[in-house]
Amino acid sequence: MRFGAAVLRSYESPFAVEEVTLNGGPADGEILVRIAGCGMCRTDLAVRHSAGRSPLPAVLGHEGAGVVVETGGAHTGLSCGDHVVLSFDSCGHCRNCLDAAPAHCDSFASLNLFGGREENAARFVDSAGRALAPRWFGQSSFAEYAVVAARNAVRADPSLPIELLGPLGCGFLTGAGAVLNSFGTGPGDTLAVFGAGAVGLSAVMAATASGAVTVAVDRHPGRLALAERFGAIPLHAASAGLPGRIRQLTDGGTQYALDTTASPRLINEALRALRPTGHLGLVARVRTPLPLEPGALDRGRRISHICEGDAVPGLLIPRLTGLWKAGRFPFDELIRTYPLADINEAERDCEAGRVVKPVLLP
Repeated sequence: MRFGAAVLRSYESPFAVEEVTLNGGPADGEILVRIAGCGMCRTDLAVRHSAGRSPLPAVLGHEGAGVVVETGGAHTGLSCGDHVVLSFDSCGHCRNCLDAAPAHCDSFASLNLFGGREENAARFVDSAGRALAPRWFGQSSFAEYAVVAARNAVRADPSLPIELLGPLGCGFLTGAGAVLNSFGTGPGDTLAVFGAGAVGLSAVMAATASGAVTVAVDRHPGRLALAERFGAIPLHAASAGLPGRIRQLTDGGTQYALDTTASPRLINEALRALRPTGHLGLVARVRTPLPLEPGALDRGRRISHICEGDAVPGLLIPRLTGLWKAGRFPFDELIRTYPLADINEAERDCEAGRVVKPVLLP
């Protein structure tokens, strides 16, 4: 099967939309999906800085959504014509997967970031017959079609705009899941969100939907305006005495804080803004040593890394679409669509902060 896809051939080169070939249809337990739209995530762009750990050339993209056109085997639980949102890959049989924690799958890194499943090797080739890297995040959905494990697909209401739903499989899932799952916020709880990008703003929306009081911290006035529209109190990241300002606004400090910036300075300020026993969650990879200021973890405060919002996608994605239909999770307001052919423009706009969530339409 031949179709168009955006191929990244080197860590420095632009994406190139090329014809690629899938050797063989979906195997047992897999589905073939015609992609309607795919979000561009910072994790896709971080491949450029992976120091060779993420194999290239590759078709990236892991926030795909579309329509099932073929199923493999009798036990996928899906049918041709189903609308699906695609999420991250997991093995399904390790201890964490069996404990409803697929984001902490023992094989998460190898399946999603560093080469995919061994049985997928050499299934994907370019027009010259040269092998492309195995599926990225089990999807490789910067493309017209994707073959994925049915386990990674979540059926969606066909009345919803399927081309916009892909970011619910990762970016929006991460921010909202951190609030609803990792923190379990409810009415009257307090939260500070550091970084008002796609993950941070989805956290703000989820917190507002849950009845929490939220402070959003960012350096871009436009992002702060969005956070305020979604119910947060905006604070500029360069504000003097930032932790004290947050404590003043939240009656002594927040119960929860979410950092999406990986900035050591802001991480320490987030810890200082917590009340005793408060919890800081980190969703971005910290790429330098993280010095913690003396006393930052005193009085029961704690810090943890949150992966994929601690979500079971099949449970959280329908919850988020339900909130969207009720007008309480307006994620579509963060999206700008681009033709797949304009993927390099989408990347430039994303890196420059001109767009919160690009979605590519094949």
